[in-house]
Amino acid sequence: MYPMAPLIRTALNTTARVAPGPAGRWAFRLFVRPLGRAKVKPGERTLLAAARTGTLHVRGEEVVTYAWGDGRRPVLLVHGWSSRASRLGAFAEELLARGYSPVAFDAPGHGDSPGKASNIAEYREIIRELHARHGDFEAVVAHSFGVLASLFALRDGVRTARFVGLGGVGSFSMLLEGFRAGLRLDERVVRAMRGYVERRLVPGEPGVWDRFGADHAPDELGAPVLLFHDEGDDMVPLAQARFLARAHGDRARLVVTRGLGHRRILTDPGVVAEAVAFATAGSDVEPAVTARDGVSSTAW
Repeated sequence: MYPMAPLIRTALNTTARVAPGPAGRWAFRLFVRPLGRAKVKPGERTLLAAARTGTLHVRGEEVVTYAWGDGRRPVLLVHGWSSRASRLGAFAEELLARGYSPVAFDAPGHGDSPGKASNIAEYREIIRELHARHGDFEAVVAHSFGVLASLFALRDGVRTARFVGLGGVGSFSMLLEGFRAGLRLDERVVRAMRGYVERRLVPGEPGVWDRFGADHAPDELGAPVLLFHDEGDDMVPLAQARFLARAHGDRARLVVTRGLGHRRILTDPGVVAEAVAFATAGSDVEPAVTARDGVSSTAW
């Protein structure tokens, strides 16, 4: 929950009635600010110490990057909101063991990168820069908001042979509605924020708001998709994974887990092994929903 939510709500709702421009700008700045900065866990320190660290400068922000391996067969790892690259360390270790070269980053305002905020357009630019630096990816493995941001970049020139999504967000509208409902904002505040994004964040990209969603032109991805989502995910509902799977049709398979939630899914040995086996394989997946730990599902 946002600190001082009642005061924020009153200020934004009141301002939007008389000055929608400033209201949209202030709401956007709040929307793109992570709620806290994730710290490195003890089990992640060895992997981070072994990484080749670097920096990118994207949209005036400094971004810390990580790379392992010899540079051949790169696989991009994309963290979620209020998270950091090291949370995907189990995947990096398994990929390294198979001779692949994991690549990752801390978005602005996350992990070791400076700043206080980030957004989907910055994620796209970071991924584009890493693609230019490392070449086409053998796979992209993304978590939560990172799924949505990665798919946005992958429909905009970045290429990968396979895509793995874990606890993924598929709808940008879901994030926006959660923000609006959490602060009980008037719809006019949301409209003002949307106008600000279109004018200032991504000028010259007509219709970009619709392109944020993972269901926009899914055929442009052109790669097989494997999705993992826990039935008890308390951050992103399972319906988002089903939405993603439907959007990508015959190229997608969804694995529903139980008891892993939104975060433990990143360290579960079975999930890591299956995801990496898919990411490093050369064949397409069959369209289906797999049940794990007693979860049954027969349709998207």
